[in-house]
Amino acid sequence: MGRPFILHDLAAKAVGLATRLALALAACLIVPLAPAEADPGLSAHPAFVARCHAASDADTTIRAMARREAWACGEAAPRADRPVAWLRFEADSWAGEERPRQFVTRIARHRTISLAALDADGTLRIRSYGEDEARPLAAGPVFTLPLPEIREETRALIVRVERPHSVPLLAEARLVYDAGDAGWSGHEMMLLAMVIGMLVLPLFFDVSFFVVLRERFVALHAAMVVAMMTYVLFAGGLVSVFWTVPVALSAVIAPLSWAVGCGLSALFLAEFLERGAQTPAMRRLMIAVGAWTILVPGFFSLQFHWTQPVDDRGYFLAMLPTAVFTTVAIVRAAMRGSRSARYLALAWAPAIFASIERALRGLGLYVGPSSLDQMLYVATAVEVIVMSLAIADRFLAIRRERDAALTEARMLEQLSSRDPLTGLMNRRALESRFADLLEQGFDTFALVDLDRFKHVNDRHGHQVGDGALIACAAALSGPGDRDSVAARLGGEEFVVLLRGKRTLERAENLRRAIPLRIASEVPGLSEPVTASMGVIELPRASAHALTFEDFYARADTLMYEAKASGRNRMSYEKLTMFDAPPPSRAEALAKRSIGTEAA
Repeated sequence: MGRPFILHDLAAKAVGLATRLALALAACLIVPLAPAEADPGLSAHPAFVARCHAASDADTTIRAMARREAWACGEAAPRADRPVAWLRFEADSWAGEERPRQFVTRIARHRTISLAALDADGTLRIRSYGEDEARPLAAGPVFTLPLPEIREETRALIVRVERPHSVPLLAEARLVYDAGDAGWSGHEMMLLAMVIGMLVLPLFFDVSFFVVLRERFVALHAAMVVAMMTYVLFAGGLVSVFWTVPVALSAVIAPLSWAVGCGLSALFLAEFLERGAQTPAMRRLMIAVGAWTILVPGFFSLQFHWTQPVDDRGYFLAMLPTAVFTTVAIVRAAMRGSRSARYLALAWAPAIFASIERALRGLGLYVGPSSLDQMLYVATAVEVIVMSLAIADRFLAIRRERDAALTEARMLEQLSSRDPLTGLMNRRALESRFADLLEQGFDTFALVDLDRFKHVNDRHGHQVGDGALIACAAALSGPGDRDSVAARLGGEEFVVLLRGKRTLERAENLRRAIPLRIASEVPGLSEPVTASMGVIELPRASAHALTFEDFYARADTLMYEAKASGRNRMSYEKLTMFDAPPPSRAEALAKRSIGTEAA
């Protein structure tokens, strides 16, 4: 039990350290994001949105679109599945306001963006930018591009986006006077920093739990937390506060990390639910769903230009099986009485709802503000924290199960190594420990056998005989004596190993205590139950060369000699080393008979 408790203490210390580190990290993230106090004399400039949009093949020119009247104007979302997407901003939008100078939109992959100011006389002033020229803002997942000169006579601004990979790239585009008016507010960025801090703490929890549990689901959850942290950093634009990351890289990492995180969630589900909470077929299905989510949406998230017509829609549609099968698996596990499934339902319900809302916007089924993404970030943090609580609950359950299993194993081990009647070690346990006991100095081997014990059983019954054996064991195993070890070999035969000083004297005292203990604890005996003892004392330097069988054979011969001499006595021998194998009982008896005849 020592190691689990030590590891548990280490885990507790690690959790405490993790809490402090998470709070410190959240503070470090929040401080540079704290909104500065606004100057009351200044007011933010308005942002202007596109009134109309269109889509075309790559060979359609800006001048052709300037003359075109068939624009889609209204609430419908722009299309990102054609080679070129178009946006049209009307000049009357900024009438009476400062004329815009910056184009701002959501970070997403594209090949080029061309901005054309259309004057009343048909003049076009065009500025074109490659994807690598976009400048991310340190205030949300947006980038800016300078506009061509907007003049008094300008009546529209036309935007040509080649190879757009995302509907929000088009739907969230707007014109602003200053780049400072384009990003998210300081309070929104602070919320993102707090979400990151909330995600860091479960990550340290996972590390602490893995030290103790070494369970696969803990490692999967840690990897899932890292993926979700990466998603929030890049999808929320928080990474731009600290590093300048190319738009193309941010546009890929955000959806890729979300796909990996969702796939790891499915794999986590397959490993985390209790035994019996899911069928083998459902477990295999969730593993397949996890692999599908990492591979298929992960592929679409790479956003190659040759997959541009399908990758946006393909990414979100490929996520639907994950949401469906995960929900089914949790519901079925909860119906089977799974405690873990209840935690999963509480954790994933907000995330699934927010993911569906984000998918609907991504598919262009409706247009909503980018601030709705905050709901998904918060839901992600809630999911990870509740999952950490579920892991903590499972950790306690597994520890209880392991402690119970360890206790049972030790009980079984004790039963297999202890004599069930007397509680002493049995022969198997003594033989397995014999070499270690010799190393510890137990170099005196005393073999004890009760005299005429068969007569006791025959006359008084086995119940009285068992009482005599128990009393004998109690006499040989004195409480608190660390210099003697007693064992029952079987029947009425016992062994006592002794170390220290006066071992022969102590062995004789134990032998003499046997009839006294039996007489006091076993009533109804017609005569004392005595014991004979054969003792071998061997210097410690020589003891390591002998086996249990060597000691037993010599002590057995001596004990038999004690019985042959009248019983109720001890026969002992102090040896340096055996020169030959000890004689058998028959040989010892024959030798004794010859010696008597000669006398």
